[in-house]
Amino acid sequence: MIKNFARGFGALSLALVPLLSSPAAQAAAPMPEVTMLADAVGLVQVTEEDRTGYTRSSFKHWNSGDDASDGCNTRAEVLIAEAVVAPTVGAGCKLTGGTWVSYYDGQEVTSAGSLDIDHMVALAEAWDSGASAWSAARREAYANDQGSTVSLVAVTARTNRQKSDQDPADWMPPSPEAQCRYVGEWVATKLRWGLTADDRELEALKVYAEGPCEDTIVRYTPVV
Repeated sequence: MIKNFARGFGALSLALVPLLSSPAAQAAAPMPEVTMLADAVGLVQVTEEDRTGYTRSSFKHWNSGDDASDGCNTRAEVLIAEAVVAPTVGAGCKLTGGTWVSYYDGQEVTSAGSLDIDHMVALAEAWDSGASAWSAARREAYANDQGSTVSLVAVTARTNRQKSDQDPADWMPPSPEAQCRYVGEWVATKLRWGLTADDRELEALKVYAEGPCEDTIVRYTPVV
C-alpha cells in the first residue's frame, strides 16, 4: 500500500538538493510557507478576471513529466504517485491494476482510465487570474506542476467535469469531508503561483476560512 509515497519522496529529494549544493543555491531556494487558512486567504490579491484570448493550448500538457527518462508523461506520473495500491507500469508507461481514491467524492477507482488529472486551479481560471501575462514556458510549468502535491490531483472524471473551470464560489467537492482540504489546496495553489482572485471567489473563500474550515492549515512554496 502506498499513498502519495512516490510524489512525497520526490518532493523530499528535491528539498534535499539545495542542502547538497552551494551556499548560494541554498540561499536562492524558496522556503515553504505555512499559515492558517484565514491568513492565507488574506494574502491573495483581488482583481477582476479577464478571459480574453484564452485557449487551452496556451498551456502545454501533458509533457514528459518530472523524469523524462521513465517514458511516462505528467498524467501517468501523477497516477503512479497518487495510487493507494501501485499499478503495474508496462511498456509505453501503460498502467494496469492499481487503486486510487478520488478525494472529491470519496470514490475508490481501480482503472486509471476512469480518472482525470485535475488542475486544482483550472487552466482557464489561472488564465483569468494572471497566467495570461506569463511566458509559454511558465504556463507549461504550471500545467505540469508536480513540485507541489496539491497542484494536480487524480479524481473521477465525473467530478472533474462537473467542476470544469469553476472556482469555489460556484463549485465545491460533493463530499463534505473534502471541502476544507479543497479550499486549503485551492488557496495554496493561488499563492504558490501568484494568482489573483475576483470578489465573488474571495468572499466564498472567506466564508469557509472564517467558518467550518477555520482550523485548516495552508502550506505552499512560491514559484519564483
